[in-house]
Amino acid sequence: MASLFTWLRRLYSLDTLDTRFTATAITPANPNSSSSSNSDTRPAAKDARANSIAQNARASLWRTPEFFIYYLFFIILVPLMFKTVIDASKESNPAYAAYSDLLSPGWIPGRLVDNSDAQYASVRDNIPYLFLLLIAHPLARRVYQSFASRPNVGTKSPVAAAGEVQLDQRMRFDFAFGMIFIVALHGISALKVFLILFINYRIGKSLPRAYVPAATWTFNLSILFANELLGGYQLEPIAMFLSPGSGTPGEKATLLVQWARSLDDMGGIMPRWEVLFKVTVLRLISFNMDYYWSVDYPAASPIEALVAYFVDHQLTEFYKKKQLDPATLSDRDRVKIPAEPTAFTPRNYVAYILYSPLYLAGPILTFNDYASQQRYTAPSVTCTRTILYGVRFFLTFLCMELILHYIYAVAISKASPNWSIFTPGQLSMLAFFNLHIIWLKLLIPWRFFRLWALVDGIDPPENMVRCMSNNYSAFAFWRGWHRSFNRWIVRYIYIPLGGGGGGHRPAGAKPSSSPPSSGLMSKALQIRNFLLVFTFVALWHDINLRLLMWGWLVTLFVLPEALAGMMFPAKRWRSRPTAYRVLSGVGSVANVLMMMIANLVGFALGLDGLKDLLAGLTGSYAGLAYMFSCCVVLFVGVQVMFEIREDELRMGINLKC
Repeated sequence: MASLFTWLRRLYSLDTLDTRFTATAITPANPNSSSSSNSDTRPAAKDARANSIAQNARASLWRTPEFFIYYLFFIILVPLMFKTVIDASKESNPAYAAYSDLLSPGWIPGRLVDNSDAQYASVRDNIPYLFLLLIAHPLARRVYQSFASRPNVGTKSPVAAAGEVQLDQRMRFDFAFGMIFIVALHGISALKVFLILFINYRIGKSLPRAYVPAATWTFNLSILFANELLGGYQLEPIAMFLSPGSGTPGEKATLLVQWARSLDDMGGIMPRWEVLFKVTVLRLISFNMDYYWSVDYPAASPIEALVAYFVDHQLTEFYKKKQLDPATLSDRDRVKIPAEPTAFTPRNYVAYILYSPLYLAGPILTFNDYASQQRYTAPSVTCTRTILYGVRFFLTFLCMELILHYIYAVAISKASPNWSIFTPGQLSMLAFFNLHIIWLKLLIPWRFFRLWALVDGIDPPENMVRCMSNNYSAFAFWRGWHRSFNRWIVRYIYIPLGGGGGGHRPAGAKPSSSPPSSGLMSKALQIRNFLLVFTFVALWHDINLRLLMWGWLVTLFVLPEALAGMMFPAKRWRSRPTAYRVLSGVGSVANVLMMMIANLVGFALGLDGLKDLLAGLTGSYAGLAYMFSCCVVLFVGVQVMFEIREDELRMGINLKC
């Protein structure tokens, strides 16, 4: 029993999830940490900063009378939550007839499955083919590398020579496989993708340097809008425009229109290439901006100015000066230190943009990080950790399957039934589980594609840091939700805008001419930048009013948290930690409710559906009483969330989310 508990702790440890969480930002992960019995709870490399974090954490509350009361809440209420929403999904419920046609035959005997979400259905229905790719792609790479010719590395040191050979072989394979993969996926539309890639590359490499950032952003934002508004540039409408009258009733289509129609039919496995191309746009911007900043990088530091020389001649000596091992760089160094000038080639550019495991949905890897890991495999990529991550993915997928077979929250919300049929408890649980299904439907493909990359020897960032039910702060929630996208936004948007009035700049970025702000002005700048960021995030997800309102709601709901932080700073409550914890818990309950509202508007019900839901919950005294009891339960949950984070602080880990 003890060994099973130890294995589960290791399986669900932060180290298994992503070593970026347990290794300090400036220290690379310990490649052997997975084999240690304590690797599930200890940072891979403790330093002075980690020790300082641990020393400032408060004493544990897990065994206090207060928390034993909280455990009773969990033991009683969590099963009741599941029972409530399962009862709302039964055939005996009066609303069942409204959504029963959205259900499909399931693999659990006697149960139908709610496969009505088109986005997740496209993943679920293709899982066998995706697993075939996960096996075939890394296997093909190993076969290729065993027969591939080795490049001439001249007189470079053994470490540099090995890195150069691996970089060349991996880039060649990724380039070739990516070209085949994109043609199989998109058919004739692959030519459209290649044209966009070509234009973006010319912008980054051929324009006068001063115009590169503005031109890169203008071009890629235009592509986002054009892809959406023009539906992926179908050839038939273009041919009809060029052949007037060919589309009128009774008029026979011209040869040009017929030819265009036949080409459109050759759309490959995924004809609607533009739907997921928004992830590719992020990589296009990353390549151009990393190259743009790399030109100025040597000017940032006299020591770092040596990189352009040493990378080609004395790589090992350069890293000795930096006290770094090029084969075990930390995550921050891989992102911050630009790839060498010779890495920004057309072949490497196409290999990066079309890297198959991450092409469809990410996670998002910057070009600097990708090039670094192509040269030297990240020390975090170990067989044991990858297997544990794969087991964790399988259990997550199984969890989703069980939910979809017993809880029909998505089908119910799509059918828009008469909400008055449901009790306040059922309404709140339908909304609650709807949000969890949204979380899982994003988590599963992200974790699958990251698992594929790990099997292939590349370690991208983990996209989901915490379970959706383990969040109480809007700021922290967005640091942990789609984390690789958040990191991308911070590097390429938030910090160049000025961040929260200060902070680090990307390597090579010129300092802002405006003086740093503080106090109220700093908060105002932070909120302004937050609004700009979430407007971009909403438009990036989809160009529609609902998601735009979601982005603005998120920004609006961040305001109370920012103002509360200013009015009740933690340093003033150091002598009364319990009172401050209770006060923070009350504010966090409001935060949780507002985050649920924002996400229900953006991803599930829309404004009209939310109005109906809230009317059902607050339209009676029973509903109001139920809402009050929900707030009490949320308060209990928030206190447990606080203690989970304190537990991490006691281990020297501060995730800030």
